[in-house]
Amino acid sequence: MLPNEEIFDVFDERMNPAGQASRSEVHARGLWHQTFHCWIVDPADGDAALLFQERHPGKDTFPSLLDTSCAGHLLSGEEVEDGIRELEEELGLSVPFEALVPCGLFAEEDIISEACIDREFCHMFVYVSPQPLTGYRLQPEEVTGLYRVPLEHVRKLAQGTLSEPIRIVGVAPDENGVLAPVERTVRAADFVPHPEAYYELVLKAIDRIGKSAS
Repeated sequence: MLPNEEIFDVFDERMNPAGQASRSEVHARGLWHQTFHCWIVDPADGDAALLFQERHPGKDTFPSLLDTSCAGHLLSGEEVEDGIRELEEELGLSVPFEALVPCGLFAEEDIISEACIDREFCHMFVYVSPQPLTGYRLQPEEVTGLYRVPLEHVRKLAQGTLSEPIRIVGVAPDENGVLAPVERTVRAADFVPHPEAYYELVLKAIDRIGKSAS
C-alpha cells in the first residue's frame, strides 16, 4: 500500500460487502468497488449533446481517452450522495444531489492488463446544464479537455456503429491555463469502451427528461 493511498469498500459480484482495500490492491486483484458517474447533458436547441471529458494522460486506466463527463471512486464509508463532490472537483460545478436524475446501477468489468483489472459498481446519473463550456473549471491533474458529442453520435457509439470519424467541439486549457475553444476529429477508438447497456441507461434517462419537459 502506498502512503496516503485511497481506501475503498470492496464487494463480491453480488455486491455483498467484503471489507476494504487500497486503490492499488483493488485494481491489481480485480476487486469490485463503487464509483459515481455523472453525465452532463448540454440541451442546446435541436443539438442536444453529452459532455465527454478527456482523461489526463497520467491516469492508470484509459489515459487520454474520452469518457464520462464526471466520475470518481467512492471512498470507504462514503454513500452515493458523497459522489457529488466529484462535480465540484473535476468540473467546478456546485450542484445539489437532488438535482441529478438517476440512471441506475451498472456493474462494469474492464480487464486492462494482467496487472490491472477494474470492476466497478457504477452509480449513474444525468445532470442537465446549459452553461457554456468555457464556464466549467477543469481539474488539471484529472481532466485535460471537455467536449460536446451530439446524442446521435452517442447512440452510434453505444451500438458499435460509429464507423466514420466525427468532428467534435470542446474546450481545453491554453498555455496560460485558460479554457479555450478547440475542435478535433475522433473515432470510436478515442472513447473509453462502455457496453451498449451502460449507454442505454444514460440515454433512457435523457429520454425521460425530454418527455417530462414536453
